[in-house]
Amino acid sequence: MNLPDAASYTDDDFRRLILRSMKLATILALVGAAGVWLKWGWRSAILLLVGAVISTSGLWEWLRLMTAVMARMDASETVKKGRSLGLVLAGFFMRLGLTLVALYVSLKFLDGSVYALAAGLGLGVFALAFEGARLARVWTV
Repeated sequence: MNLPDAASYTDDDFRRLILRSMKLATILALVGAAGVWLKWGWRSAILLLVGAVISTSGLWEWLRLMTAVMARMDASETVKKGRSLGLVLAGFFMRLGLTLVALYVSLKFLDGSVYALAAGLGLGVFALAFEGARLARVWTV
């Protein structure tokens, strides 16, 4: 995989970084859910997957939000090319509300480990930090 250097980092490179983070978080969630299922049962595995879905959807929303903002800041692109910032913000707050509902429902009806849910929620941050560290390593070597 060819990672860009710091001087030539573009919006497409940012998009690829977020998509790689989402892919890594998904793989870790599936592998982790299998392990959690064996250790603590299917309810905890579902809680881990719920946390991972929330986390990766957060990465996706962050990508959409940053793409919309960067399209408006870039003088070479027209505003009509990207989605409306209002629609992106509405989607962001809608996802935030759905996240609260998903957390409430999963904690209310699944009697699993809260630690599995927290691990699922942390997968997106871990995957993003991992991909960022890979990028920083390329930039510093």
